[in-house]
Amino acid sequence: MVELQFRKLRTPEEFRMAEDVQVKAWGMRGEHPVPASLQRAVQDNGGIILGAFHDIHLVGFNLAFVAWDGQELYYWSHMNAVLPEYQNHHVGFRMKSAQRDEVLRLGLTKVRWTFDPLVAKNGHFNVRRLGAYPDRYMHHYYGAMDTEQTAGIPTDRLRVTWLLDAPHVQERLGGHAPSAEEDLDRVKSSQVLLSTDVGDAGLRIPHEVHEPGEGKTSGVLEVPFDLATLREHQPQDLKGWRQATREAFRAAHDLGWGVDDFAIVPLDHEKRAFYFLAPRPGNPPPRYP
Repeated sequence: MVELQFRKLRTPEEFRMAEDVQVKAWGMRGEHPVPASLQRAVQDNGGIILGAFHDIHLVGFNLAFVAWDGQELYYWSHMNAVLPEYQNHHVGFRMKSAQRDEVLRLGLTKVRWTFDPLVAKNGHFNVRRLGAYPDRYMHHYYGAMDTEQTAGIPTDRLRVTWLLDAPHVQERLGGHAPSAEEDLDRVKSSQVLLSTDVGDAGLRIPHEVHEPGEGKTSGVLEVPFDLATLREHQPQDLKGWRQATREAFRAAHDLGWGVDDFAIVPLDHEKRAFYFLAPRPGNPPPRYP
């Protein structure tokens, strides 16, 4: 694992380096990074901008600011960006852990952010590894965006809430999660909320959305295992995936079901990605949109 130092950004030069990280991490084309001047203002007025440094080089950073929803204060984590060449060194996870420590030090216990539910590695990172739980589906939240990852597809997002001191979160941060066998058993025993078929290029495409059935206690909602590969080989199916998963999440949410986990599971020699959903008795259902 690459040896890194995690600390707050301090100088104008470091904030400008964070602009460059944003551009390279997300393949920004017509979009503009959060400028150094705004980063500085956020950092000096209650926000938290943490950097991951390899020697003197900034290789990743996250940005969060204090938010208020009319009832409570929490931190909104606006971005967590890592240079492509460092994305297999657990930098994002280590930065979120550092962010958690800093938010707890400041006296708050909740962080929220959004992510694209079609990106399996994001579902794995946010839900499986960090223990955040999705509580709201947001339809075309950012509008049209011109980046390599968002071009040509609506920017639907899942909002997650990260309860920093919850036992479940502490377990996941410590590496404790269901085994591969338990994940496979749950997939096989759960109701399929979105059935899929294999397309012409050998990649899965959505087939039909199913509402959770009465008496069922677990459901699985499939997403592409690798959205980048789908974009390259079956780009005509991107919007179909977005529409199908949007409808599936809405059908589940309307009946009070919510995501409680995520797993990548081998089925018949094929890796497939699933959100696990279950009823939430006694809790308000996730909001849609």
